[in-house]
Amino acid sequence: MDPAYSPQLTFNDVRHIGSGLNRPESVHMLDDGRLAVSHRGRGVSFINPDGQVATRGPEPALAGGEELIPNGIAPQSDGSFLIANIGEGGGIWKLSDNGELTPYLTEVDGVFLAAANFVMTDEKGRCFITVSTVSRPRFAAYTDKVRDGLVIIKDEHGARILADDICFSNECRLTPDGSGLMVSETFSRTITQFDLGPDGLSNRRTFATFGRGDFPDGIRFDSAGNLWVTCIVSNRLWKIAPDGQKTLVLEDCDADWVDTVETALSEGRMGREHFYEAGNSRLGNIASIDFSADGDTAYLGSLCGTSIISIPTRQGSR
Repeated sequence: MDPAYSPQLTFNDVRHIGSGLNRPESVHMLDDGRLAVSHRGRGVSFINPDGQVATRGPEPALAGGEELIPNGIAPQSDGSFLIANIGEGGGIWKLSDNGELTPYLTEVDGVFLAAANFVMTDEKGRCFITVSTVSRPRFAAYTDKVRDGLVIIKDEHGARILADDICFSNECRLTPDGSGLMVSETFSRTITQFDLGPDGLSNRRTFATFGRGDFPDGIRFDSAGNLWVTCIVSNRLWKIAPDGQKTLVLEDCDADWVDTVETALSEGRMGREHFYEAGNSRLGNIASIDFSADGDTAYLGSLCGTSIISIPTRQGSR
C-alpha cells in the first residue's frame, strides 16, 4: 500500500452494536431506525437502537436442501427480504415478514445461480443480482484468472444476464444519477463501472484499483456521491471521491495474515479458510456498509464478527 495513505480513524473510533450474530455479512439501516443484517442458518437479524437483537427465519433454514447462508439481503416494501444465498443450495430466496422462506429466483438464461452473492432493488422495482462465479466449488474461482461471475437484472421484462465475465462478482450499486452500475470485482481488485441503458450494460471501464491485501467486497454511495469500499483480508475501508481520489478511512490490518493469504493466492491454493479468519485484525473481515439517516455514522457488516461495527464518518462526530 502507498505509504502516503494514513487512516483517518483508528480502532478507538470503533463501536460494536448487537451481539450473538452469525456471519453478519450484509448490513442495512431501515427507516424505523433498526439495523437489518444477514444471519447464517436463519435469515435476517434485526438490531434495535438499544442493541437488542431479534432473528427472523426458520431454524434451521434450508435452501435447496442445504444450509441457507445469506450473503446480500435486500429489504422490500412489504416487510419481506430478498436473500442471496451463497450456500451450496444457491439462488435468491424470499423471507416473508412472518418468517417463511421460499425460492424467488434460482436460474436465469439456463444458468443455475450457484454462488449468489448480492441482491438489491431500486425505486423502479428492478432487482439487481450478482453471482460470484458459476464454478463449483466456488473457491475454484478464488483467483484473478477466472472471469465467470454474473450480473443479472430482473424487471418487468423478466430476468436476464447483463454480464457474464466478472472476476468474482461481489456487491453492485447504481450510480447516484442512475445512469451507471458499479461492480466490485473481488479477485481482480477493481471497482468496475458500466453505463446502464435500455439495452443493458456498456462502456466498461475501471473506476478504482486496489493493491496487496485488499479484496474489495461491499460498496455503497454516500449522500455526497463518494463510493465507500470495504476490503476483506486487509480490513481496510476506503472512500473514493467521484473524481477517483481515494481516502483510507479505517484500517486494522494484520500484515502477517495478509502475507499468508497473498502467498496462498499466488500459489493457487486459496480457500474458504482465508476469508473466515482475520488473523489479529479486530474488524472480522468487513464486508458491507450502510449509513445513518443523517450520514454521520457508518455501519459495517463482516464475515467473521458477531456484532455490527459503527464508526463516525465526520471528524466532528467523534
